[in-house]
Amino acid sequence: MNERMLCKQTMPSVTEMTAYCGDCGALFTRLNAWLSETFDTEQEIKFPYGNHYGWCIAHKKKKKLVCNIFPEDRSFTVMIRLSDAQYDRVFDHAQAYMQNYIDNKYPCGDGGWIHYRITCEEQLEDIKKLLDVKCAS
Repeated sequence: MNERMLCKQTMPSVTEMTAYCGDCGALFTRLNAWLSETFDTEQEIKFPYGNHYGWCIAHKKKKKLVCNIFPEDRSFTVMIRLSDAQYDRVFDHAQAYMQNYIDNKYPCGDGGWIHYRITCEEQLEDIKKLLDVKCAS
């Protein structure tokens, strides 16, 4: 479970990425559509960080990275960087699952990176809270 699309030689289509997510494919589609419709993000299929990360959909707003969404076998992961103040605005309104990711973020400047795995509707709603804060800035 949670294996990523790692074959760099063959760029997958969005349809293939969605299918790869299995039962989470509908959540994957909804998140990508929500970002594009709500924040007017541009989507690009990329293989950005090397062989262990694999293919993703990068969302950018005015050429600035919002997040990367990596399809996985029966799930997907959103990679996002926020400041500590941005994380603090969401922390008390998030589930314990999200709070654990925030508590264990990879530090970077004033804030850090999280790799948030999504397998259900509740987790999708929590990541939307973070993305809302990120895009509102």
